[in-house]
Amino acid sequence: MVRPGRSRRRPRWGSTIVVQPVSTPRGDTGQPPAPLRWWALALSALAIFTSYYESDVIGPIADLLGRQRGFTQSQIGDLNAVINLPNVALAIFSGVLIDRLGAARITLWAAAIGLAGAVLTAIGEPYRLMWLGRFVFGISEGAIFISLVTGVAQWFPRTGVALATALFLSFARIGSFSLDMSPTVARRLYEAGWQPPLWLGAAITAIGLAAALLLRALDRQRVPATAQAAAGRTPFRWADAWSFDLSYWYICALHVLYAAVFFPFRQTYAIEYMQHVKGLTLQQASQANAGVFFAAIFATPVFGLLADRIGHRALMLIAGTVLLPITLVILGLTNLHPWYSTVLMGISWSLVPAVIWPSTTLIVQPRRLGTAIGMIILLQALGLWLSNRTAGWLADRAGASAAHPAGYDAMLWFFGCVSLAALTAAVLLWRRETGSDGHGLERADLARRASANRQLLP
Repeated sequence: MVRPGRSRRRPRWGSTIVVQPVSTPRGDTGQPPAPLRWWALALSALAIFTSYYESDVIGPIADLLGRQRGFTQSQIGDLNAVINLPNVALAIFSGVLIDRLGAARITLWAAAIGLAGAVLTAIGEPYRLMWLGRFVFGISEGAIFISLVTGVAQWFPRTGVALATALFLSFARIGSFSLDMSPTVARRLYEAGWQPPLWLGAAITAIGLAAALLLRALDRQRVPATAQAAAGRTPFRWADAWSFDLSYWYICALHVLYAAVFFPFRQTYAIEYMQHVKGLTLQQASQANAGVFFAAIFATPVFGLLADRIGHRALMLIAGTVLLPITLVILGLTNLHPWYSTVLMGISWSLVPAVIWPSTTLIVQPRRLGTAIGMIILLQALGLWLSNRTAGWLADRAGASAAHPAGYDAMLWFFGCVSLAALTAAVLLWRRETGSDGHGLERADLARRASANRQLLP
């Protein structure tokens, strides 16, 4: 792989979806006009907002599902775990389709599937139908994230991709924040039972489908039909899915392990944990959980801009990851109010995604970006499924409930151990990137070097 700072020819960040050799530069005339770029970012942000809202929809009603429908902790955990199963089989396939057919087209297909899954989840009876709805939504949830991240990288130049990705992720956080605030804002829906909040989620998912339709129409102005045809003729070898260098696998491990702590805890168990262990009401627990995402809405772009300006991306990932085990220690071993853990996890959740996704796009060749992200999502799906199931099994085995709050301790110890493994991956990435095999993640002048390299191209 060509590293930043070399004068060898390289492709500029794509304004098309053509799968092309690394030595083929993207000309200046191929750069999308700035107004179109920002409209594409806005529509992508709206689509990811709706996906994240529906993805987290089980968390606030976990206690209702237990009281009103008699679901066990394992059943509740499985409703979030199951959305990751489709990505085990389909993530790489989705990435390849994105590289061949275009990000906007796959986004539209995924949004339509997501709406179908949200409706089945909202119908919700019997349990197997709700489980099926979450499974169908999982097909969408992985594919739409891969396609939207890839699309943002295609629309924006290399020197500004971190800020653009961070702004995109901020709207994902708004989706999660809105979901956690919904028991307060839409209190009457929650007081009416477990089902009305799920229909609200389905309606919001329909808005995401509308955004995907507009994004597809906008993308037609950017990508010539001949380019799409050329991409479709490019053969794919399955060996390519595994032939990334060591930095990629370190950052992939960090993706998987960090997500295996954050999402199962915050999506599935945090609200219920704060109700049963800390004695908060549903509204208070939801607001405390929402604080993590509220902080990320504003801080994520700041960290993205900082990464573009000063570098030290791998070091920033270490700083963000180390806050995860500290947060769990505060929750499990102290009597401090949950808001202390909320602040620390909010900083961590602002910093790590703002840096890790743009860093991934810098490590991987543009023509293989969809496949690379697909591999990450595949392994992340396995990690999330296993983590959700393990946490639910530990909680059930220990008898975790409002009557027995100590039963949640085993679950917290599990998340703590996984968070330390994530920290190890971040340290290994930093060590490699500070050596001769690095990709420039630690350099503060990456943007300037990239700009200088482009001036050397014919």
